[in-house]
Amino acid sequence: MPSLSSATDAFLASRAADGDQLAFGVLVRRHAPFLVAFATRLTGSRADADDCVQEALITAWRRLPDLTDPEKVRSWLTTIVSRKATDRMRSRRISEQIDEQMVSAKDDPERAVVASSQMDALKKVLGDLPEELRVVWVLREIGGHSYDEIAVEVGETAATVRGRLARARKTVLERMQEWR
Repeated sequence: MPSLSSATDAFLASRAADGDQLAFGVLVRRHAPFLVAFATRLTGSRADADDCVQEALITAWRRLPDLTDPEKVRSWLTTIVSRKATDRMRSRRISEQIDEQMVSAKDDPERAVVASSQMDALKKVLGDLPEELRVVWVLREIGGHSYDEIAVEVGETAATVRGRLARARKTVLERMQEWR
């Protein structure tokens, strides 16, 4: 029998829904790095991101039997994380900016400086956006959520989400060009 580490997400999710802790552990190891990076971008804080992911994984473990499409477990986990992050952001005002650097020390020094400068500018721009614009921008541009998914997440209509996203994109583009 092949090891669980080579099993599909759908198989692991089905096993975990039946109470298999080892299968759930493989899912966690497989998807946690992405979920933490995603939550970090949403919350602007690695510590908050870790808390959101931990809370989301506890929720996921409890709700796995309710998962209707095991093949979409990553998307399902991402949705839970985004809800936890949104709850956390609503409970406090975000004063930090996104603190995770996208540039590794191994990159070409010139490219690293340019990318670091661009990342700093993006952090500043996103940090200055009103929360309702920042949330929809991050959910769409970083998380890849659909307009309908975002609408459910923020409790608004898809049309409102489209409007907010358009304003957020315009603001981000304008302010990023100021940094050039």
